Amino acid sequence: MRYRAVTVLAATVLWGGMTLPGSAAGRVELTVSVETDAPLTAQQTWVRDLGEAGVRSVRFRVGRTGDRVGIETRGTQDSPIYVVTGTLNARSEVVLPGARFRQGDADRLARWLKDVAEQGPPETREPTAAFGLRQSEFAQLRKDLARPVDFSTQGQSRGEVIAKIRDRLGLPMQVDSALLSSLDKDKVEEQLQGMSCGTALAYVLRSPGLGLMPRTSAKGPELVIGEARRDEKAWPIGWPPEEPGPKVAPVLFELHTINIENVSVAKVLEEVGARVKIPILLDHNALARYGIDPAKTLVTLPRRQTSYTQVLQKALFEARLQSELRVDESGKPLVWVTSIKPFP
Repeated sequence: MRYRAVTVLAATVLWGGMTLPGSAAGRVELTVSVETDAPLTAQQTWVRDLGEAGVRSVRFRVGRTGDRVGIETRGTQDSPIYVVTGTLNARSEVVLPGARFRQGDADRLARWLKDVAEQGPPETREPTAAFGLRQSEFAQLRKDLARPVDFSTQGQSRGEVIAKIRDRLGLPMQVDSALLSSLDKDKVEEQLQGMSCGTALAYVLRSPGLGLMPRTSAKGPELVIGEARRDEKAWPIGWPPEEPGPKVAPVLFELHTINIENVSVAKVLEEVGARVKIPILLDHNALARYGIDPAKTLVTLPRRQTSYTQVLQKALFEARLQSELRVDESGKPLVWVTSIKPFP
């Protein structure tokens, strides 16, 4: 790497001694080595842009033999100092460990520095899981949401069911009371008693277009109930099983003599659900979107030996529907029924 002499423009940036709002006790010292073919005005531009982003000082200096992009941890465990070394290259980019910032990315670089101050070097952090949570946070949240629904939901108002599950969970959860009140006249048709709170809550929220969104916060994970948007992942209605279907729900795969003549798909779902004693949950949003009414579609299956999973597959296909075996947070099986056409 080639370097040329440059003027040191400012003292080392101290993140913690020199802080952004919300930063932690960790301190970041940033030094940027300038390559010989970097534009002459790049340093001044970066110092100006970083200052506007809340970084008041950055040390740009001539490169030295043996300089490497990296992070060295010093100080103590309670008061760590993260010595960050980066480079400014010919494209006016600031290159830091595992990250590259173009001019105009000063806000993003400032957030990267703040992230290092709060969480330490990227390679030392706990891996993240779904929803941007740490693996341990996600595992604990899933364990908490595995608590069973201990009351009858069938015929209860949707707002009341949501409020009861929220109160039983006792987790940090944001929900507008006016939103719950607006759902008081909407009834839950399904019996979700015994199902895990996470899956049941996600299902009750889906019909009115709402979702349960986990988020990170300074105090740890929190849950937000609100409008489900395509750009934000919501807690799912069940999870793909880790074991084969016959092991998860063997009753679905046992052979029986079946004979169905001009029976509605809705009735087939009701009968199969009663016999296998596994919840069959309909994606009412998708059904409404594509104008599908299982009660108006009749199906006939000639007398033969077959499994309930095959019965579901054939009956649902007649109504442009499909099923998927899932499990709730406690590992109990459920059957998710949605449209053949994709629906978010």
